[in-house]
Amino acid sequence: MLRMFLSSLLLFILPGTALSQTAETIVIDGSGPAHAFPHFWEQMFGSGRAILSLRENYRQDLQAVKQITGFQYVRFHAIFHDEVGVYDEDKQGQPVLNFSYVDQIYDGVLANGLRPFVELSFMPNKLAAKPILQAFWYKPDVAPPKDWAKWDDMITQFTKHLVDRYGIEEVSQWYFEVWNEPNLDFWGGDPKQATYWELYDHTARAVKAVNPRLRIGGPATAQAAWADAFIQHCASNHIPVDFVSTHVYGNDQAKDVFGTPESIPRDQMVCRAVKKVHDQIAASAMPGLPLIWSEFNASYFNEPAVTDASYMGPWLADTVRQCDGLVDMMSYWTFSDVFEEQGVVKTPFYGGFGLLAEDGIPKPAFNVFKLLHRLGGQRIAINSDSALLTKNKDGSLVIAVWNYAPPEQAGAAKTITLHFQGGRYKHALVSTVGPDQGDIHSTYEKMGSPRYPSQAQIHELKRAAEIPSAVDRSLKGGELTLTLPSYSLAVVEVR
Repeated sequence: MLRMFLSSLLLFILPGTALSQTAETIVIDGSGPAHAFPHFWEQMFGSGRAILSLRENYRQDLQAVKQITGFQYVRFHAIFHDEVGVYDEDKQGQPVLNFSYVDQIYDGVLANGLRPFVELSFMPNKLAAKPILQAFWYKPDVAPPKDWAKWDDMITQFTKHLVDRYGIEEVSQWYFEVWNEPNLDFWGGDPKQATYWELYDHTARAVKAVNPRLRIGGPATAQAAWADAFIQHCASNHIPVDFVSTHVYGNDQAKDVFGTPESIPRDQMVCRAVKKVHDQIAASAMPGLPLIWSEFNASYFNEPAVTDASYMGPWLADTVRQCDGLVDMMSYWTFSDVFEEQGVVKTPFYGGFGLLAEDGIPKPAFNVFKLLHRLGGQRIAINSDSALLTKNKDGSLVIAVWNYAPPEQAGAAKTITLHFQGGRYKHALVSTVGPDQGDIHSTYEKMGSPRYPSQAQIHELKRAAEIPSAVDRSLKGGELTLTLPSYSLAVVEVR
């Protein structure tokens, strides 16, 4: 069994200074009870919108992230945006469908060894009941259709085309999600929920009519909303549903997610919301539905001190710790800053959501995913809120430890001592990402924070983003002691 050896923190205060260091000792028992630990946080990633996937830098970033994670599915908005060219009408008002760009988009996804998580959005302008343009730079039309029969036919022909092109054995392994965040300004139906039910019902039935093996789900809401009502609607009306999807971000407000006035810290919001929906599914008429969290991140704002920073190491590791066992798959928003919701990127580091900045420059979050990918396939319980203990099939251990602090206030350095029971383990490889390892910010600032880095500067920034080689440490007396500055994450591989 694993337990915390030292339950109280040792505080070291230097005269005339603020808190300078904390300490924690954790006992590691590699033979303790373990449970399966699928890497639910790295199997799916989001990205901006469909048309961007045709760009070379998008596909380069896709490959870079696939090489360091268990990336299997990619999600993006707006496959039905006019720029993709799916829907038009002739002079008589009859639909004219064109899947040329659709083929190029999904061919590219598959050629890169991934599968689409197909978000069925938004409304083609000529199919919209009236123009309702959302505020994003590319102005998606979020209106309901003017003619449900034409919508149904477009969905049917789109789905049938995919099955004809790629085969049912392939497409049955994809997911089809109806719309994006209909509880916000991404859906113009009024009232929102009732009209979204109508959209979902039409779409789900059209997809399933092509082949019942295809997987369809929703409600793809923001703020972990509507899941219980959505399941009840589908169960009561015999509407097909294969999974529940929804979103939340670390800086969402409790009043929007839970309807309460409390203040929930950024490092707790995501998994509290996940548990809410997990429990709603368990209590529903369809308790076996998978839960796919199709967007999450620490912020839905552009906050450079969050999504561009080493803060993401402890935040993401702790999110993995808390959400384990509550969700089937989580999709980090996003894998790349090839992204134009606020317009064309104006500077490399602006608080974009991606793991890779403009020109494919890795941010600390990229390195965080790279390190967490090393975690084992089994998790052993541990009495610490700043560590994960995992085990590989060969019995080797992989431990993640971190020093979390909120982005607005760096905390004290933390000394963590891992005390290994049994005397079996002799050596450890320690890899670290933090403000001084795998973080390009000091290098970028030293070169004057250029808005348009030269090719030489880009190359220098990519070198600065590399994680230092793992340090081989011998265990002394069965112990390993690490000192982690605030916002640092270490992954320790022990044999």
